[in-house]
This record gives sequence, C-alpha cells and structure tokens, in this order.
Amino acid sequence: MKRIVSVSLGSSTRNHQVVVRIGEEDYSIERIGTNGSYKKAIELIEELDGKVDAFGMGGISMYLYGRNHHRYTMRSALPLLKAAHKTPMVDGSGLKNTLERHVVQYLSKELGIQLKEKTVLIVCGMERLGMAEGFAQEGCRTLYGDLMFALGLPYVFKDLKGLHRFATVAMPIIKMMPMKVLYPSGEKQDINTPKFEKVFKQADIIAGDFLYIKKHMPLSMEDKIIVSNTVTPQDIELLRERGAKMLVTSTPELNGRSFGTNVMEALACVLIGKKPEDITIDDYLKVVNQDFFTHRVVYF
Repeated sequence: MKRIVSVSLGSSTRNHQVVVRIGEEDYSIERIGTNGSYKKAIELIEELDGKVDAFGMGGISMYLYGRNHHRYTMRSALPLLKAAHKTPMVDGSGLKNTLERHVVQYLSKELGIQLKEKTVLIVCGMERLGMAEGFAQEGCRTLYGDLMFALGLPYVFKDLKGLHRFATVAMPIIKMMPMKVLYPSGEKQDINTPKFEKVFKQADIIAGDFLYIKKHMPLSMEDKIIVSNTVTPQDIELLRERGAKMLVTSTPELNGRSFGTNVMEALACVLIGKKPEDITIDDYLKVVNQDFFTHRVVYF
C-alpha cells in the first residue's frame, strides 16, 4: 500500500485518514496536525522520512506567486522542507496552478454558473494564483483580499496588476515573516471572528483557502457560493447555518472530507512517479483529468 501523509501546523482536530483504491493500488491518505508546533512537525517528518511515499506540507505555504508567476519562497517553511531527506514533500502549489484553474471552468461549463460580471472575493490571490487568474479571465469583477486576510489591513486590490505591484515591493519583507503572523495555525484554525463584512457582502462568490474564509466569515453568508477546499463536515455545517448557497471544492470528497491541495499534490506525485521538481503542468493535468479528481459540489 502506498502511503501519503500531510504533516500540518494546523489543528489536530482537523485530522483525517482514509484508504482509497485507484486502479490496482490502495493508497493511505492521512493528515496529521501538530497544533502550531514546528518541533512536533519536524520530529514527525524525521520519523516518517523514507517510510512513506510522499509528504504534504500543511498549514503553511512554501511558495507565493507574483507577476509573471515569479515565485517567492517563505522562509518559515524551509525547516519543514529540510527535515525530509528521502521522501518528497510538496505544498500544493503545483495543483493550485492547475486543478484550481480547472475548477473555475467547471463552475461555468458543468454547473452553468454565469461568471461574467459576478463579483468574486479571492481571500489570498498570491497563494492561489491559478484561481485568481481564472476568475479574472472569465470576466469577473475581482477583489483580492491578501492584505485583509493575511495582515488584517482593511484594503482590497481590484485587479491583479495592483496585487502584483504590491508583491514586488512588499514580498521581500513578507517572505521573511513567521507564518503564524500570516496564516491561522493550531487552535486559531477553529476561531471565527466576523470582520470585513462589507467586502463579504459585495461578493457573489468567495474563493480561496477555507481557513482564511472561516477566519473572518460574517454571521450571514446568505446566497454566497464558496469555492475552496480542505473542508470538514463541521465546516459544511457552519456554511449551512450561515445561509451559504453552494460549496464547490477543487479536491474530491474522501469519506466526508475534502483534503487540502498539499495532500492531493502529494498523491499526484506518487501517481505520476516523478520527483516534484521534474513534474510538468502536463503531468498534473493528466492526473487532474482522471475521474478520481472530480470536484465536490454541495448545495445548501
């Protein structure tokens, strides 16, 4: 049996493990949270290194993307990457630039949602550039909430040019910041503090990392379409209670849970059979186009 493990800095309450059969092979897919502890995460990676087939890096992004897909490496992710000497580790960015472009097209072509001129709030465009570019290309009115959700500043970018200009100036500093400042980890992943309600209210579609969405989600999400991933049954109930219209996840449902892109990219690496640095966009697309990677749709 192949084994894929996501070692996450996130809350252990979101842990999940499934065994799925793809073709003639069984795959154990597991997410293990360390409640924000780098020490525990590194110890776990070192313990499993060489004993599992691929690692996902959870609760943290290794890379953010700017103009012309320029890649910024987050310093706080390097200790986790360096702890894995034998087993390949990925952060999900490969799938974010392929699978999440595909989910935008899926909304239009398969679900019949008229995207042109819809207002879309993308909670962090630099973290999910494929999705950010996809909605813009469909003619949506875009709001990029990178400053709001990562730094708590009440400002949105209305186009990618503005976001990229900001990245050019600020990312040399931001990439050196601790991830706990930029992204909810540990028990903070279970906390909802409603904020930026005006921006949420403007949007027809709210897209991106669910933990960012959940972080400041208002009490009313009436008629909102959520495009995300890494949702638990409890997250789905929360969206239902707050009146959301629909949830579409880029990753498939596995025993009631949609895993993060880091987990699914680790699985993709095993299926492709190449080192992460050798995998091309075409390689990812071949995996994404398999029935196993069907997007999940929940109507409320």
